[in-house]
Amino acid sequence: MLKERVLSAIVLIAVVCVALFLFSPFYFALAIGVVATLGIWEWTQFAKFKQFVWRFVITAIAAAFIFLWIFSEANYLNAGRVFESHAEPLLLGAVIWWCVAFLLVIFYPKSAKLWGKSAILQAIFAFHTLVPFIIGVLSLRLDNYVTNALHGVQLLLYVFILVWAADSGAYFAGRALGKHKLAPKVSPGKTWEGVIGGIVTAAILAFLFIHFTGNSLFTHGTPQILTALSAATVAISVLGDLTESMFKRESGIKDSSNLIPGHGGILDRIDSLTAAVPFFSYFYFFVI
Repeated sequence: MLKERVLSAIVLIAVVCVALFLFSPFYFALAIGVVATLGIWEWTQFAKFKQFVWRFVITAIAAAFIFLWIFSEANYLNAGRVFESHAEPLLLGAVIWWCVAFLLVIFYPKSAKLWGKSAILQAIFAFHTLVPFIIGVLSLRLDNYVTNALHGVQLLLYVFILVWAADSGAYFAGRALGKHKLAPKVSPGKTWEGVIGGIVTAAILAFLFIHFTGNSLFTHGTPQILTALSAATVAISVLGDLTESMFKRESGIKDSSNLIPGHGGILDRIDSLTAAVPFFSYFYFFVI
């Protein structure tokens, strides 16, 4: 199992680096579309679709929508412009969705009576999770693309590193200090001490990163606001993890799939980022 996890992690890192540094904006968007499509395939389980044919049909329809949308925007993407007519409302929709998800998690399992058997609601949840994730990733990756093609890579990696660092901080703080369960009915292993440790870790990292990079990376907001936004982004990333755990628990599955040997599924790897990236993107580009 450990060998599988390590090998899978190496392959994943290599694939991400190739996509970030070598793909044109259009091909990078296609790659993100593939990730979202695989996420939809896994999400069909949450909607209680067990038969392969129905899962395939639903995923194919969603994939057609995603890739036709990307193809229609190819020229704009290569110029560093990301779904300009739709980015702000869809990212705002994601922020609203994660507020709703917060309530669903708090009141689980009672909340499951509203959505547990509704394929329509699950489709709405999936849309507001994965489509804004695509937009958020592309918005960060293509920020200031014409002037500096690698500027957005650094900005996107900043958000990724924030979430990954917070995960590590939460793990060690939880093991050392964890006594109070965060959401025992959803994810029994998470504690308030772990979450606080993760947020503090991310806030310190953000402060140092912002202090040393200054205006060379961030074109919006003051250092204080950016640090606060970074901490809030990490808090929202925890909600992304909890929400997927809630859906898996209601569906009676441990992992969203076994697409990644030793790691589970696509959603298991990006659950925190599906919340963090759209949240950070909306406030960074349209609020601060």
